[in-house]
Amino acid sequence: MIHLSQFLRRALLADAVFSGLSAVAMTLDAGVLAPFLNLPEALLRETGLFLIAYTLLVGWLGTRISVPRMLVMIVIIGNAAWTLASIALLFSGAVSPNLLGTIVIVAQAIATGLFAELQYIGLRRSGGTVAA
Repeated sequence: MIHLSQFLRRALLADAVFSGLSAVAMTLDAGVLAPFLNLPEALLRETGLFLIAYTLLVGWLGTRISVPRMLVMIVIIGNAAWTLASIALLFSGAVSPNLLGTIVIVAQAIATGLFAELQYIGLRRSGGTVAA
């Protein structure tokens, strides 16, 4: 168990807010967003549903005083993987977003990568990793 620094707690809660807003928009408005972004409606809706569960986990972690270090590491690794997967999606040819869709994918990839970095810094401040 690690005691969460204020920095880590805030990074987790900011991630929860961002993810929660994205979850609501993608889940409830996938049919409206899909043509504007030229992305599959199912991809948006299923991503939104996943983000609901993710938001609950990260929000819960952000409200704790201490948590298992491994749970925080899973969130950090997951955010880093999400960032890479988002960029890979653009190059895969599996989707053909328009300019706005591409901007949205890149912007959320950058934001998710930033959350991973902030959470890693917060984990170090919480004594969860050995400084290199």
